[in-house]
Amino acid sequence: MTTDISLTTLLVLCLAAAAAGWVDAVVGGGGLLQLPALMVALPHVPVPHAIGTNKAVAICGTAAAAVTYTRRAPVNGRTALRIGLAALGGSFAGAFFASAISSAVLRPLIMAILVAVLAFVLLRPSFGTGALPAAEPVTRRRVLAAIVVAGLGIGFYDGLMGPGTGTFLVLALAAILHMDLVTASGTSKIVNVCTNVGALVTFSFQHAVIWQIAAPMALFNLTGGALGARMALKRGSGFVRGVLVVVVLSLVCKLGYDQWGG
Repeated sequence: MTTDISLTTLLVLCLAAAAAGWVDAVVGGGGLLQLPALMVALPHVPVPHAIGTNKAVAICGTAAAAVTYTRRAPVNGRTALRIGLAALGGSFAGAFFASAISSAVLRPLIMAILVAVLAFVLLRPSFGTGALPAAEPVTRRRVLAAIVVAGLGIGFYDGLMGPGTGTFLVLALAAILHMDLVTASGTSKIVNVCTNVGALVTFSFQHAVIWQIAAPMALFNLTGGALGARMALKRGSGFVRGVLVVVVLSLVCKLGYDQWGG
């Protein structure tokens, strides 16, 4: 599918892609900026094409952030890939069931979970600091739990619905594997690359990617992702924690608007 847009509109989309790449690299949730921007800028484009184009753009920034994190943060690539492969399978399953489950039913549930998560993060200052009690080592059981919850579970959600997947991954990895938020962000990017690959392949086969728009946006998203990862590494978990709170609040508002205001 091809579509004609003005240079000004394309520039705005590219700036939105850069901002989305930055947010996504720090703590996930870049889709909150990028997908709505595509849908507003391209109102006559079918929603699947907007989603497919969004995936084609997002995978570039996510990959750039993943490379930056793995070079400078203690990311366990083997564990990340194991979770990522599980997430890939989960996302395929979620996409298969997407048409059978009403998002109007899911949104209030996701919002309730997010509000609980926000309260937990605010009331637990030590969350995401990487402080691991000696009595709670990262055992194989914890890794398996991460594969099931962060891989299969959140991967399924990504295929089924999608918004906030990166943020959920960061929270799950920090909670289950006791990672600091910077390491959790880096690990989540590898997992996210796996789920995005699966989604992009699906949308590409369906010819639901507008490549002439996705290509320039991808360059800006890649730049934003690399800059966001570097800033998170430089400023540490406290900075990521602050961005996390803002993103979770934004996600609650976005889902609430979709449920009751859209």
